[in-house]
Amino acid sequence: MNLEVNYLGLKLKSPLMTGASPLTDNLDYVKRIEDAGASAIVLRSLFEEQIVMEERAYHFHVSSHMDASAESSSGFLPHFHDFTFDTDHYLEHIRKVKSAVSIPVIGSLNGITHGGWESYSKMIEEAGADALELNFYDLPTDPGHSCQDVESRYVEILKSIRALVKIPLSVKLTPFFSSLPNFVQKLSQNGANGVVLFNRLYQPDIDIDNLVAKSTFHFSESHELALRLRWLAILEPHFKGSLSAAGGVHSVEDVIKAIMAGASTTQMVSAIMKHGPTYFSKIESELKKWLIDHEYESLNQMRGSMSLRTCPDPSAFGRTNYMKILHGWNVLMQDQK
Repeated sequence: MNLEVNYLGLKLKSPLMTGASPLTDNLDYVKRIEDAGASAIVLRSLFEEQIVMEERAYHFHVSSHMDASAESSSGFLPHFHDFTFDTDHYLEHIRKVKSAVSIPVIGSLNGITHGGWESYSKMIEEAGADALELNFYDLPTDPGHSCQDVESRYVEILKSIRALVKIPLSVKLTPFFSSLPNFVQKLSQNGANGVVLFNRLYQPDIDIDNLVAKSTFHFSESHELALRLRWLAILEPHFKGSLSAAGGVHSVEDVIKAIMAGASTTQMVSAIMKHGPTYFSKIESELKKWLIDHEYESLNQMRGSMSLRTCPDPSAFGRTNYMKILHGWNVLMQDQK
């Protein structure tokens, strides 16, 4: 059974790949991921903040202390040692991973502003990355910033990076855009070869005893895939680049749904953290069996079969589904009587 897919112009042996995460920090683990059947890996993100922090540290130690102030060294950013890799080690890690595996290696940059971090896209390319994933994560809190301001900033950053590198670029998005199809079209027009749906946002909690915001973490679950499926199906007919599902992919059924909705690849992190790298081989085996049992000749024959372009009931992705669910509560309430 042919599971080959084209993602960002890269030929992959299957749609099963790892997403940006600590899974790829260890070289031995990376090799185990490849041996288990992963078709590509996305490295942990290099953050704009850690680059800025290193530049500040350099200025503090090398430059004179003119105009120094207590505020300029305050700890509003994570401590330097909180990051797994500094920038030099990150670039070296790319080189080592590229030498250790034969599958494509995709670098990742996480940032929201114009600045020196953009130049690291060129360094990541020179280190040997086959592609680059741009993780734009911003939480607008200023009512003076419009949605157009946010989108324009992202597009300008994308354009500046596109001008620096030749390798394929994907953009990892959050679902919180007022018109996602329009924004994705802008990204495509300005150099994006693919879009990843979606960034999982780790929401803060509140410690009510100590009156502080605290970080929270939990593994993804299959029910989170539903949001991805809706937007994959909506975007597939209009987006000429590659679509990738990230978040909520745990079973072979999840993979099949994402491909049917229009994804070229599925990025798995939580499932691999729970079950280990060999889970890739399990999912691949189950995927091949399902395709054979349902008389498919290849994976691409299935891709997009449930997108808005070909779905038997396109209204299921829009207001009709919304109304059916709400009115369906009447039946549920009657069953409880």
